[in-house]
Amino acid sequence: MRIPAHSVCTAIRDDIVTGVFERGGRLTEEQLARRYGVSRVPVREALRTLESEGFVITRRHAGAQVAEPTEQEAADLLDMRSLLEPLGAARAAQRRTDAHLKVLRGLVRLGQERARRGQGDDLRSLGGWFHETLAQASGSPALTALLTQLRHKIAWMYAVEAPAQPVEAWAEHGAIVDAVARGDAERARALTALHAERSLLLHRLKRPDRPPRGRVRTSQHVVNTASGRN
Repeated sequence: MRIPAHSVCTAIRDDIVTGVFERGGRLTEEQLARRYGVSRVPVREALRTLESEGFVITRRHAGAQVAEPTEQEAADLLDMRSLLEPLGAARAAQRRTDAHLKVLRGLVRLGQERARRGQGDDLRSLGGWFHETLAQASGSPALTALLTQLRHKIAWMYAVEAPAQPVEAWAEHGAIVDAVARGDAERARALTALHAERSLLLHRLKRPDRPPRGRVRTSQHVVNTASGRN
């Protein structure tokens, strides 16, 4: 069975984001094919995708390696998200479906419940699902793809602290959904911009400890062979 390239791409990206592959570390098709138990063909396709996303660079005579973004490039990621997330929320107020709204309201209920109970472990993943669904509700595949890519890169470059008042953070999510439900694009945009601005204070630039050049941190990663998101 041929393993889909998007599954290999997801696996490599996850290992880059979590630091299994160090920034600047070399990536060879043979190494990656062996690691994920696939042929070199989907690896080659995955590396091309990851290069287009900015996770990988290819140097002449040196091959592929993990990119090494500068601090300025990392800061730009947060600036871009601060511009695009409010745009996505405004579009969602104009284009959302009832299905989107149902999922968003359900996520807000779960988030508020867990925040009140102090169950912080689930809140980060719920927040990610919330913002992903909000982006999808924009009705713009291009915008959704950009925001998804930004989330991956921000997770790669930054450690994010939990908010001191998670109940208030989820109240902000709820207010955004209310604006989207009413079709109030400007209020949805403004509330999302304010939410993004407050979240900036929780981001800390990662300064990973490098293993010796050429080594890879140990990790088990099973490639998902089922069709799914890239």
